[in-house]
Amino acid sequence: MVGAGRVVVGLLVLGLGAAVGTAGTVETAGAATPDAFAASAPTASAPRASAPQAAALKADASGASVPGASAREARARDPFGTWTGTWEAAPSGTVPAHPGASFRNVVHVSVGGGAARVRLTNRLGTAPLRLDAVTVALRESGADAVPGSMRAVTFAGVTAVTIPAGEDLVSDPVPLAVPDGADLLVTVHTPGDSGPATYHRAAGQTNYRAPQGNRAADEDGAAYTATTTSWYYITGVDVLDAQAAGSVVALGDSLTDGNGSTLDANHRWPDRLAERLATLPSYRRLGVLNAGISGNRLLRDDVGPSGLSRLDADALSRSGVRVLIVLEGINDIKGVPNATDPGAFEDAYRTLVARAHAHGIRVIGATLTPYGGAGAFTAAREAVRQKVNTFIRGGGPFDGIVDFDAAVRDPAQPQRILPGYDSGDHLHFNDAGMRALAEAVDLTALG
Repeated sequence: MVGAGRVVVGLLVLGLGAAVGTAGTVETAGAATPDAFAASAPTASAPRASAPQAAALKADASGASVPGASAREARARDPFGTWTGTWEAAPSGTVPAHPGASFRNVVHVSVGGGAARVRLTNRLGTAPLRLDAVTVALRESGADAVPGSMRAVTFAGVTAVTIPAGEDLVSDPVPLAVPDGADLLVTVHTPGDSGPATYHRAAGQTNYRAPQGNRAADEDGAAYTATTTSWYYITGVDVLDAQAAGSVVALGDSLTDGNGSTLDANHRWPDRLAERLATLPSYRRLGVLNAGISGNRLLRDDVGPSGLSRLDADALSRSGVRVLIVLEGINDIKGVPNATDPGAFEDAYRTLVARAHAHGIRVIGATLTPYGGAGAFTAAREAVRQKVNTFIRGGGPFDGIVDFDAAVRDPAQPQRILPGYDSGDHLHFNDAGMRALAEAVDLTALG
């Protein structure tokens, strides 16, 4: 499994900053400048330049070259303004590619802004990923875009790009006003077979595929005859100059990913948290980034890289991050092989917090929720969960805690989820349970 991965940022101004390592390849030149961006609003038919390939600017995902809070600020700012993370899907694995297909991903943002940029991913791929068209639009319904909202996405000023295996790529700014809580359509066309496709399997969202042809610029979704409940090739969206103070990342497993909640309803607990934050004044409001992966573990790679190994790419390097909420460890306890030493969890949490603090990011520890009645439940594993929760409740290295266990357990059988919150498998939460988790978060603890 690939660990943290690397982030490649499209070069916005030639000569801006120093490149680190090698860069993603843009297939034609023509870098934008801040003035050009302010004056332009490219549509999906934006032409390609004909000069030789341009450079791209690499940003180390760890941000380790700029310690403390300044690292977070440096990641969020550029010549255009301040960027805030508004949506995330952490890469969870790969599936066979669909050469020639167009994938239309439906993305529900938390906070809006005056422009957007997208984060594409080939992090778990094994060969360079070639994309010859990427677009962003406001969603009307299904796979249909709001008329007039379709925009071409560029990288160093051009529309075709190759992303090396093991890397992510951040686009140029896209001049599209994004409302709070909007649905976006992020569409990519893969002209050939670039090897295994990096995706997020359990999206909890209906997405669309046009089996053949470059249909990225289509406002009408009629060509998108296939559906999927996974997100392909996309790992994030940022917005420019949001009415928000930054963002919060929820790092976790299927409980955070939203398993058990209603398809297409955006009822995962991070979505519900975003709804609560939306009621706050802008100086306290935060964008919400969901870095949950169904089946993920804290201590070891399994479904996706472990929580520890993906921390930089999925949390610390995201734009404007101020707070990290960690709900992860239950798959280590109940999985095969299962973790039996509470001390291993304590060491992992301490490591995670120390790494976040080095980036000026506060960490909220969440207690592990009950799963009595699920097939993997045993008394010995329950004893480990209780010891881990005792450590979390004690504060340990965390800047604050949220007691998710207390919020959803059945008082009569505390090793089990309250029946009204149980999705039916005694592990995951229904919509009511997801709301209970979100309401357990003390908003004042988020800053």
